[in-house]
Amino acid sequence: MIVRHWLSVLLVCTAATVVLPVSQSFAQSATATTPQATAEDSTVLQKIVVKGKRVAPGSVADTPLATEITAKQLEEKQVTNFDDIGRSVDAGVNYSRGDAGFNLRGLSGARILTTIDSIPIPYISNSSRQGAFAPANANGGGDTFDFDSLSSLDIVRGADSSKGGSGMLGGAIVLNTLEPGDLIPEGRDWGAIVKSTYDSEDRSISGSAAAAKKIGNTSILFQGGYRKGHERDNMGDNDSYGRFRTEADPADFDQHNLLFKLRQELEGGHRIGLTAERFRRDLQTDLREQQGTGRTYMMDNYDGRELRDRDRVSLDYDYEAQSSDAFFSSARATLYWQDLKKESGSKGRTAANVAYGRNNEIENETWGFSGTATKDFEYSGLSHSVRIGLDVGVSSWSQYSWALCPTPTTCPSLNNQAEVPNVDSQNLGLTFEDKIEIGNNGFALTPGFRFDWFNYNPSTGGSFASNTGLTRFGDLNDRTEAGLSPKILATYDLTPDVQLYMQLAVGFRAPTVDELYSRFYNPTGRYAQLGNPDLEPEIGRGVEIGANFDTGDFTGRVAAFHTRYQNFIETVTSVDATGFMEFNYTNVSAATISGIEASAAKTFNNGINLHTSLAYAYGRNEETAQRLRSVAPFKAIIGGGWSNETFGFDLSSTLSAGMLTDHLNTPVTNTTDTTFDAPGYAIVDLTGWWTPEQVPGLRVQAGVYNIFDQEYFNALAVRDVNLISTASQPRDWYSEPGRTFKISLTKTF
Repeated sequence: MIVRHWLSVLLVCTAATVVLPVSQSFAQSATATTPQATAEDSTVLQKIVVKGKRVAPGSVADTPLATEITAKQLEEKQVTNFDDIGRSVDAGVNYSRGDAGFNLRGLSGARILTTIDSIPIPYISNSSRQGAFAPANANGGGDTFDFDSLSSLDIVRGADSSKGGSGMLGGAIVLNTLEPGDLIPEGRDWGAIVKSTYDSEDRSISGSAAAAKKIGNTSILFQGGYRKGHERDNMGDNDSYGRFRTEADPADFDQHNLLFKLRQELEGGHRIGLTAERFRRDLQTDLREQQGTGRTYMMDNYDGRELRDRDRVSLDYDYEAQSSDAFFSSARATLYWQDLKKESGSKGRTAANVAYGRNNEIENETWGFSGTATKDFEYSGLSHSVRIGLDVGVSSWSQYSWALCPTPTTCPSLNNQAEVPNVDSQNLGLTFEDKIEIGNNGFALTPGFRFDWFNYNPSTGGSFASNTGLTRFGDLNDRTEAGLSPKILATYDLTPDVQLYMQLAVGFRAPTVDELYSRFYNPTGRYAQLGNPDLEPEIGRGVEIGANFDTGDFTGRVAAFHTRYQNFIETVTSVDATGFMEFNYTNVSAATISGIEASAAKTFNNGINLHTSLAYAYGRNEETAQRLRSVAPFKAIIGGGWSNETFGFDLSSTLSAGMLTDHLNTPVTNTTDTTFDAPGYAIVDLTGWWTPEQVPGLRVQAGVYNIFDQEYFNALAVRDVNLISTASQPRDWYSEPGRTFKISLTKTF
C-alpha cells in the first residue's frame, strides 16, 4: 500500500502538528507596524511570490511553481476561450478537446486539478462516448466557467498533490472569481463594469456586466454573462454532406453564467460570505459529415447536442490576524454544495428513414468542506510558517444512456440503461507543510505532505441492473484506497528580485468512477469497453529546478522538470480466440515526462515591450517504448508592442513544431503509423487597444488573428485521428480557424 512506504514520515509530521501549536515560543514574524518595516516585509514577499500576485496563504497556487494571469491580462490578450491561453499568454498551456480541458506538461483530463474559489471541480467522463471530434463528447468538468467572471487564473505546474490532493499529476488550474473589492475603486462604495465582444471565429457575440456595492461592513456583488454563437471555423471549403465534407458542421450555442457574492466584515479580522454560481452551455450541431451517401443518416436529419451545467452554493470564511499573539495568522474555509452535469447525444433518421436517437447523461453532486490555517512564529532561531489543511467531500455519481433504436432486437442491450453504476463516494485529505526560513540569508526550506483517502460504493441496482455486461464481466466491489504525497521545496533569494527554487514532490490520482466501473457491452458488434475495479492509483514523482525574477519592468521564469509516473492508467486492447475485442483500463508500469519552460517580458521607458514564452516536453511510455501522444510538440510565443496611457498594440507569433511519430527509433515520416501527426506551423496575430480620454473608463480593443490565413492543426486534438480510415473526414476538416478578428468594448464605472 502507498501509505506503508511513508509511514515514518507521517508519524513525524503528525507529531509536529501536535507539538508546534502548543509551543510557548509563538511570535508572529511577518507583521510590522512601522513604515520602514512594512516596506521591508513587502520586499521579502516579492522575493517569495511573483510581484502583483494576490495569492492567499494556503492556496493551491501559493508556490513558486505557479504563475498568475490576472483579469487585466485576460482582457489585454482578449482571452475568451480555452485555446486563447496557449496562443497568446503561456506556451506551456494547451487545450485538449478530447478531455474538454487544459493540458499541462502532457497531461489532461482527470490528471489536472481544477478548482474554483478553492472548490475542486470534478472531472467526469464516459469512455464509450468521448473524443475530440466525436458527435457528442461526454467528457468535461473543468470547462464549466466563464472567463468574464474571473479575477485571476493561476497555473500550477507539476506533480504535487501536497498542495491540492488527488488529480494534481500534471498541475492545477486555480480559478478565482470576482470579489466586490475587484470592482469598487478606492475612496468609493460602489463600482461596475460592462463588456461586449464579437468573435468572428465562431461568429459569437457576448455581453457581461458586474456591479458591486459596499454598505458599512457589508459588500455585495452581482455578475452575469451571456454568449451566443455558432460553429468554430476551420480552413475547409467543401460544404457537401458525408465523407468528403471539410467545412465545419453548422452549430449554434447559448451560454450564460450568473455569480452572486455577499461579504460581511466582522471585528478581529474575520469575514464571512455567501456565494452562488451558475454556468450553462447548450450546443446544437447539424452533423452533416455523418449524413448522405455512404453515411448512416439521412441528409438534414441528424443532429448532435452537448450540455454543460454547473451550480454551486458556498459559505465562505476568511481570517487575518490583527495581532501577533493570535493563535492562527490566517485561516480560510469553505462549506459548499456543487452539482455538475454533462449531457451529450444525437438524434435523427437513418438512411433507411427510421427514427434514431441516443443520449448520455452524467451527474456528479458533491457536498464538501475545504479549509486551511497558517501560523507564523519563531522557534530556536528559525522562522516558521506552518500550514494545515482539511478537505472532505461526499459525492453521488450517476449516469444513464437513453436510446430510440431502429433495430429493437439489438439496440436495447446497449441503451436505456446505465453504462456506469450509481456510485456514492467519500474522500478525505489532510495537509501539513512548514516553511522554514533559516536566518536572513534568503534561504527557505518547506517540507510538507498530504494524506488522501477515498472510498467508492457502487450500486448494481436501478438502471445499471439492465446492463448485460454486469452478468458477463462480473460484479462490482467497493473500493477503498489511500495515499501519502510528500514534498520538499527549497528556495533561495539570490537578490530581492530573483528567486531560485528546487522541489521534489509526489503526485497522486485516484482512478475515476468510469475507469473503475464502466460496462459497455455490445454482443452484436462483439466488443466491450470495460472499467477495471483493481486499478491502482497513479503516482508521479517529480523534480523541478527553476527561477523566478521580477524587477518591475523585467519579469520571467525558467524551469526544468522530470517526472516519473507509476501505475499510469491507459487503455489496452485485447482479442480472444473467438475474435471478441475488449478495451480495458490497465496500469502501465512506468511513464516519464521531462521538459523545459521559460518566459520573459521586458518593458522599456519609451513604451516598447517585448515578450516570449516557450515550452518543450518529451513523454515516453517505458513499458512500450513509445512516445506519449498527449505531450504537445515544442511551442513558442514571441512578440512585442508599444503602448502609452491611451493606446497600445502588440504583434506576436505562435510557433509550433510538428507532432513526432509514436515510435522512438523511427523518423517522423514513418509510414507504419496510422494516426495523424500534425505538421508544425507559424501564425501571426495583431492586437490593439484604445482608451479615449473623452470617455473615462471606456476601453476599445480589437485583434486580427492568423493574419496570413495559414492552415494549421492542434496536434493534441488530432493525435488519435486516422486519415486513412473511411470513418474519418479529409484532413482539412480537422484544421484550426483561418484569419479571424475579435473586437470588444469595455466600460468601467
